[in-house]
Amino acid sequence: MASIAKVIDGKKFMWDRGDYSAKEEAGERAAQYEQDGFETRTMEEDAKFLVYTRRVVTEIVLEGEAVI
Repeated sequence: MASIAKVIDGKKFMWDRGDYSAKEEAGERAAQYEQDGFETRTMEEDAKFLVYTRRVVTEIVLEGEAVI
């Protein structure tokens, strides 16, 4: 079973929990994540292709009233 998280190039990536049988299929999924602003890495493990993603939070939006 794949690791849920991996550190790649000093950055933490999370597995998207997909098992893709073809490299092209994993690449298409990774491209979708990249369009949504994620960094991706695709890896082969146990004859399956896995997609790992990460996204850095650049903005925090708070809703509601502040409670003091």
